[in-house]
Amino acid sequence: MSKDPKAAPTPTGSVSNYGMLSVAPWFGLPICDSLSYPQNPCKPNSDSNKGAISNPRDAGSAFMELQFYPPGYTPFVDSTSCSKTKWCAALTIDSLECSFAFGTCNNNCIEPVNFAYLQTNGVPAGPPAPQDPSLSTYTGNSHTLMMNPGDVLRVSISSPTGGLLAKVQDLTTHRTGYIQASAKNGFADTSMSNCNGHKHTFRAEYNTARKANQVPWAALEGGVLMEQEIGHFEGCSSLSSNFPLSGTLSHHTSYSDPGVYQTCNGGSEGTTGTAPNIGEGPCNPTNLTCTNSTTEGPTGPAVCPNMSLSSGAPCEYADGICVNSGNRTVTMNGSPTTQSWAVTGCTDNLFQNGDLDYDGTPYQPDWPNGSKNHPTSIRYIGPFSHGHTYPKVQFETDAAGSEALCTVQTGVGCTVPPGGAAFYPFWTMNKVQSLKGLSRVGSCVWNFGNVIAHVTKKNFGKDAQYGTPDVARYGGTVISKVLSNPTLARGCRKVILK
Repeated sequence: MSKDPKAAPTPTGSVSNYGMLSVAPWFGLPICDSLSYPQNPCKPNSDSNKGAISNPRDAGSAFMELQFYPPGYTPFVDSTSCSKTKWCAALTIDSLECSFAFGTCNNNCIEPVNFAYLQTNGVPAGPPAPQDPSLSTYTGNSHTLMMNPGDVLRVSISSPTGGLLAKVQDLTTHRTGYIQASAKNGFADTSMSNCNGHKHTFRAEYNTARKANQVPWAALEGGVLMEQEIGHFEGCSSLSSNFPLSGTLSHHTSYSDPGVYQTCNGGSEGTTGTAPNIGEGPCNPTNLTCTNSTTEGPTGPAVCPNMSLSSGAPCEYADGICVNSGNRTVTMNGSPTTQSWAVTGCTDNLFQNGDLDYDGTPYQPDWPNGSKNHPTSIRYIGPFSHGHTYPKVQFETDAAGSEALCTVQTGVGCTVPPGGAAFYPFWTMNKVQSLKGLSRVGSCVWNFGNVIAHVTKKNFGKDAQYGTPDVARYGGTVISKVLSNPTLARGCRKVILK
């Protein structure tokens, strides 16, 4: 796992931690779900499921993510971390309640998510089904696997009859966490007609990782993936437009977080002279109008063409959820708890999904580069199947799908990096890092972020590695050709898994 700098993070990202860069590195896999898009029966672990976006008879498909959450931004109920100091992991399964070609969708439950932390006893901390989560589902308990920065992990995903099984073995602490996506554990699929849940055992959709084996409704060409979720953080020197959050997760849970704001000032938003620039928002959820909203411009943020939340324009309407650094009181089920953020900032997820003017910390050169002011890269070897390295790989990103200047039908304007972004992170490889208990110096190890001096051996063209828009499927996805796995190239020491 990545380790953060000893120095405190700064709003400008001159000192950054991993939570400012990625809310969740994750591993992905297509999952069988007959009640998901396009609403057809699915045979688990079978390549008879075609994965074709143009096939109305294709099997129902869901998207699994085994997500890892960096420390520093609690609580997970409305933030992005489950601990002030430790990493944790959760199995999520996203379904889509739409028929073929999105002809019919139930917007009351359009993308239901099963969610469960990996547990040392394998028992979900709270109900994982999307119909009835509890606070414990998202806050965890004493059995939730917590991992220290710098720990070495062995991650496995398998699909036995009893349900998809995700397991993390911490080779540093010798603790193991796991969860099985089974009806017995409370996982459920969702009816498109009425949003009701039905206890369900989820299993992998396909038997192999061939290129065609994808989730047909997803933006990413999702097969066997190692992904970094970015574009969800802006550091701020101050906040404005207080927007207290309160609500219920189900009929028996409640929370209240009065220390939430909508607008980021300074930091990622920059300054004019010595005065901090005022960021996006606020929005009025009653009349759906916003102020100061921006979108992607060719050289930086541009004015949003429509300030109404109902317009559907790809704009950053407001910066929230925004929280000040340090401790604050959040009330959960009537009990006050102390929560904390490492730096004042915003997650850009209250009124839109992400930083859509591309000025936040993930789009700055504050990624791992060997500097003591930035976190270490997540070192990664794999993926493996039955002990053998996958022979083929592709680089991809679906960032272009959220770009206002991108025309997904033609690929025009669908660029990496997005317009106005000062930086976009990329994959590199080296032969000088090791992972204790997994690999030695000489094995080819993946990093993500920036070039690390005296470490990086290959950068694969930096952002050019992502290739070109796949207009035949979806121009918002920029993807490379199928490539021979470079970790199997001559000169890479063989990794032997035990």
